[in-house]
Amino acid sequence: SRFGSCTLAALREFAGCFFAAGTVTRTQFQQLSAMAQKQESGCLPCTNCFVTVPQDKYYAVENFGKYSHMLKPGLSFAGFDCCGCCIQYRSITSRVDQLMVQVHTKTKDNVFVTAKVAVQQSVMPENTVEAIYKLSDVHAQIDSYVSDVVRSCVPHLTLDESFEKKDDISNSVQQRLTVEMGHYGFQIHKALVTELVPNAEVVQSMNEINKQKRLRDAAIMAAEGEKIRVVKAAEAAADAAQLQGEGIARQRGAIIDGLRDSITHGTQEALSTEKISELLLITQYFETLRDIAANSKASTVFLPHSAGAVSDVASQIRSGIMQAGAPGQQRM
Repeated sequence: SRFGSCTLAALREFAGCFFAAGTVTRTQFQQLSAMAQKQESGCLPCTNCFVTVPQDKYYAVENFGKYSHMLKPGLSFAGFDCCGCCIQYRSITSRVDQLMVQVHTKTKDNVFVTAKVAVQQSVMPENTVEAIYKLSDVHAQIDSYVSDVVRSCVPHLTLDESFEKKDDISNSVQQRLTVEMGHYGFQIHKALVTELVPNAEVVQSMNEINKQKRLRDAAIMAAEGEKIRVVKAAEAAADAAQLQGEGIARQRGAIIDGLRDSITHGTQEALSTEKISELLLITQYFETLRDIAANSKASTVFLPHSAGAVSDVASQIRSGIMQAGAPGQQRM
């Protein structure tokens, strides 16, 4: 038929001009042509009396340009026709089609984002006439409604809230489209906000903020670990010093008891505290000399001394303690 595919041919010619200019992509053209109504021709040459209706399409019969009735899938006889002048056909797909809509908007905290919304829609079987004859550009109509809803919802939310409330935005878009597109014979199955893409600089700054936050947490944890290590080491050193002091005290007590028992054994004499202190000092004196001699790397200064000088050292220590405990010294 001469007029069988005039609408589709005009649509392709129109889109070809835009392909050359870079205005629309081939995917957008495929989406546009998928839901657009098309002129069809019969299955016999030079006449539209018989037509084969595919299972995934709705066919409308027109008599001299006026709508007559719808055809069921399969081979159908529409009436007598001469060279396609009396009977024409218009078709629209019955499949569920998905349209991708991109909306540029701004959040409450002044961040520009691109929202990608996937709208799944199809023609209502009981409203095929409205779908064919009422609406010329399904994609443009859905794009307008989606843009209106997204630009009215996102500016009231911050960037974080926009990511958290994508389902709320999707529900708002679906409710608006269901009401508005229902007047044109289209059913909205689902409207999904598939992606929210902030500006590249914003994404980089957010990643840097998270990076610095993680580094700060790591530094705090490392400092806490070092603090625990130092505290535990100090506690261990204090416990070791305490145990060492207790051991030295028990050692000296045992030495004093041994010296006292060895001197007073078999006698009734009792040693005074002064004598016991002198014995302890003498013992420590000789132990110090032994340790100095045993260490080959010790730096030793030789001074005139004798074992009898230990008693003088003891008397000097006692006199120093008594002077420190005097009333005049305490006031100082």
